[in-house]
Amino acid sequence: MPEYRKIATLKTPQMFLDHLARLGIHLPFEEQVEPASASPLAQPVQVDGLTIGNRFTVLPMEGWDGTPDGRPSENTFRRWRRFGLSGAKLIWGGEAVAVRHDGRANPNQLMITPETLPDLIRLRNALVESHTAAHGSADGLVIGLQLTHSGRYSKPNEKTRSEPVIAYDHPLLNPRVGLPEKSGRIISDDELDELVEVFICAAGLAQEAGFDFVDVKLCHGYLGHELLTAVHRPGKYGGSFENRTRFPREIIRGIQARFPGLRIGVRLSLFDMIAFRPGPDHVGEVDWGPFKDRPYPYAFGGDGTGLGIDLTEPVQLLKILSGMGVRLICLTAGSPYYCPHVQRPAYFPPSDGYLPPEDPLIGVARQINAVSQAKAACPEMVITGSGYSCLQDWLPNVAQACVRGGHADLVGLGRMVLSYPEMPHDILSGQPLQRKRICRTFSDCTTAPRSGLVSGCYPLDEHYKESEEALLLKAAKSRANPGAAEK
Repeated sequence: MPEYRKIATLKTPQMFLDHLARLGIHLPFEEQVEPASASPLAQPVQVDGLTIGNRFTVLPMEGWDGTPDGRPSENTFRRWRRFGLSGAKLIWGGEAVAVRHDGRANPNQLMITPETLPDLIRLRNALVESHTAAHGSADGLVIGLQLTHSGRYSKPNEKTRSEPVIAYDHPLLNPRVGLPEKSGRIISDDELDELVEVFICAAGLAQEAGFDFVDVKLCHGYLGHELLTAVHRPGKYGGSFENRTRFPREIIRGIQARFPGLRIGVRLSLFDMIAFRPGPDHVGEVDWGPFKDRPYPYAFGGDGTGLGIDLTEPVQLLKILSGMGVRLICLTAGSPYYCPHVQRPAYFPPSDGYLPPEDPLIGVARQINAVSQAKAACPEMVITGSGYSCLQDWLPNVAQACVRGGHADLVGLGRMVLSYPEMPHDILSGQPLQRKRICRTFSDCTTAPRSGLVSGCYPLDEHYKESEEALLLKAAKSRANPGAAEK
């Protein structure tokens, strides 16, 4: 079992830098974190006629806590109020919102429909009110809504029953969602045409609800992302690069034609890797399947080996999006379903995951350095990077250096906002970090929904720590991995 140095034990900047050197990786880093008066993190950025008031972004996170008909619950409202409390000025999507029922990743995912529109308006308003109460005004606050169809990972009716909608048959991923290698379940071109129209109509509802932009989601193995890798799919949505990028291009063109004034963003998995699985010692290992001795063609942003990166196609897509007038970009990597250590470099895996096969800081550096390359190739785009929460105590030092050095325009915070929503405010106001609230990547926020429970920070947020579901989570962890619940 691998033993990686925990970030909480790296007490000084020099200890952190020495550890990076031992790992053979580089991260932008500044020893002194500056308060708002001098910090690049406090500077506004202009995009599409909007002013984003500082350089912190709250990334979209599902809570598995909506109602069966797709409306927000009180837990959802609480989470969005905490997003407002954070002080971050860009709210990237709030969370993934399904454009129709069959695309829900779970039976409690939010949906955007005419029926749920009043609830989404109230949800957005709650965030704005919370932000205004905590920070004096909503000036510079930009709020988007992430539109999604979960595709291969759809579970719209039961938390334990997959109802996948796939772009093509994948020899490694089909069995993971209960499909045979030749499934006969591939979504047709006509059905994709219909889904384009559904996305466009959903964008119009988001505009009516008052959101500043919509995110056309192309990440983490969901349908929009999977289509980018449909190299063996026949028809107009597969094969060539032009065909594989047709789905987002048609959605974006439709939104621009019918809802002028609504800005568009894209959250993209900048690179991807082959699927991993738990090895004999529960450490992640490659699930090579038939690709041990031949190229792996299904990683968008991969180099064909299954493990390396080639940003040629992702940068080409970014340039196409830029040419279409899309300027808001949020970059991530991989998928939580088949290579979670690439997507979220955590020290502790969820109960159904695997121990990290590399020091998590290697994964953080991989993401930050790839985003830097994309920003250099597309300087006109306003780019949010991901992976920063996994830096824990040293997040401010790396974030400040990345923004000052032009490696990214904004710093994306995901799970850190669940445990410590005020972190952006504390950094900008020159307050010391509240170390007891820093996310240590225990992954309960992922284990809980994988066990059919709502997502939240069970170790550090008293709201979840004292809930009845905390006991159910402890029992689920014990069943999956005896002893894990005591960590």
